[in-house]
Amino acid sequence: MSASYLKNVASLVFVQEECVGCGMCYEVCPHGVFVLLEGKARIALPDNCMECGACAVNCPVGAIAVQAGVGCLTAIVNSLLRGRKANGR
Repeated sequence: MSASYLKNVASLVFVQEECVGCGMCYEVCPHGVFVLLEGKARIALPDNCMECGACAVNCPVGAIAVQAGVGCLTAIVNSLLRGRKANGR
């Protein structure tokens, strides 16, 4: 699991009441933001969100919204500073 990017800045919005428990957000999130508990997704590590949008795109009921922002930018900048591409290669 990766470290958090920036504290309390992710634009991630999750409406748990709309969650159908499919687990797609859990499966596609590259940084372990979501967990599955009692048949529903929950946000476990919001500061790990890099705002890539994979969860929102794959949520079949639209219970998740996220805007590309500082988390994604931070991941890209940190990767460049370390001499790697953003995809880790």
